[in-house]
Amino acid sequence: MIRPEPIRLAHGRKAHDGIFEADSGGSPWLAFDEGDDVVFWQPRTGDLATDCNRAFALGQDVIDNPATYSFDCNLNVFANPLDWLQAKRDGIVILDWSRAWSRLQDCPRIAIADELLFQFRRHFEPPHKPEIFVLTGRKAVAA
Repeated sequence: MIRPEPIRLAHGRKAHDGIFEADSGGSPWLAFDEGDDVVFWQPRTGDLATDCNRAFALGQDVIDNPATYSFDCNLNVFANPLDWLQAKRDGIVILDWSRAWSRLQDCPRIAIADELLFQFRRHFEPPHKPEIFVLTGRKAVAA
């Protein structure tokens, strides 16, 4: 098995829903296998698309890999695929910020690109908080 997975080339365009539509006359995109999805990146425009919109992040397999956090290391979150590739794929590029809390809440350490810090803080909280009620103790009856 070759590690890391080779980068493939595809021609097409990004549809309005973020899904990649193959088209032999379309612009070239780099394609990265993400298990049950494929992430497409158009380097000229910076656009990202997916094959079936299942991927949370580019490089998402490292999130659950214990080696990512061993020896006090962090999960690195990069702003774009070029930074991710230059770092030898050591981390992720988030595609769907609405899933940031649920996918990253159990990570012991995260190192994030400074240009993403505001967006990360905005999305890194529980999407739903339960309504809280206070149970009061029994009150004594005055005699």
